[in-house]
Amino acid sequence: FKAAAAGAPLTNMISMYSLIYWNSGGTNQAIFEASQGRLTPGYWDNWDAFARNSPVYHIKKVQTPLLLLHNDKDGAVDFTQGIEYYNGLRRLNKPVVMITYRGENHGIAKMPNRKDYAVRMMEYFDYMLKGKPAPEWWSKGVNRLDMEKHLETRAFDGGEEN
Repeated sequence: FKAAAAGAPLTNMISMYSLIYWNSGGTNQAIFEASQGRLTPGYWDNWDAFARNSPVYHIKKVQTPLLLLHNDKDGAVDFTQGIEYYNGLRRLNKPVVMITYRGENHGIAKMPNRKDYAVRMMEYFDYMLKGKPAPEWWSKGVNRLDMEKHLETRAFDGGEEN
């Protein structure tokens, strides 16, 4: 693939299995065993399957540039999943940018953030697939501590919050 985008991806099924699904208050175990994961029994008896389905264990093989979205208040897939994957990719000098909207959950609820992400995806895919110039946020990055100021420079009319 020439480019990929992932929103709040579960990247380490082993570490995520016993964590809390904060949006409901239960553990992730039922989701892994009977719902989306369909992996049973638990990782202690099924290590290979859990590792095989965990992108974090395959970082060395990644070649496709990745636009990664993971919000800091994600109650479905723990924010540390995105951080772990992003930091691993960066450590190996893989082409990746992680976008985080402060205070957002598993999806993007605030209209200015929705608009910003839609534009970033278009800029990213235009660069990767159509040969347009790289957006500065991709080529140079934006320090997390400077993100609020950066977003103000890209401000979109907020309109309704939802």
